[in-house]
Amino acid sequence: MKKSLHISCFVILLMLANCLTTKAQETLSKSSTQINFIENSWTEALKQAAKQKKYIFVDAYASWCGPCKMLKATTFKNNRVADFYNDNFVNVAIDMEKGQGPTLAAEWGLQAYPTMIIFDSKGKPISGTVGYIKPNDLIKFGQQALNK
Repeated sequence: MKKSLHISCFVILLMLANCLTTKAQETLSKSSTQINFIENSWTEALKQAAKQKKYIFVDAYASWCGPCKMLKATTFKNNRVADFYNDNFVNVAIDMEKGQGPTLAAEWGLQAYPTMIIFDSKGKPISGTVGYIKPNDLIKFGQQALNK
């Protein structure tokens, strides 16, 4: 009886440890393998930037845009890019044809996609670039904005 109780407790502890390890690995892999974006909420990005005292990195995209899809599939999933942007910015991806997007596109004078803009924590634009960008160039773009 006592032996079976010990075995049961041991099995439960093993299962719990496995669950915790799996959850930690999911969290770790998500944070380090892609830029973590707030989706379609400029308002939330402004709130988070003020709270965290960080600049905001905006990925302004359209669902039909080929270079936008390529950015999401390659550059934004580069480990160095993800680490740099997740550490230094509040990141927001906004579909410029839905929700707040059309109003923001007009306000910001956007003409093409993808457009990437870095704002200060109050929503003042610091720097911008248009079109597909390679990982090293996106890191340089972010570093230049942080140094302004």
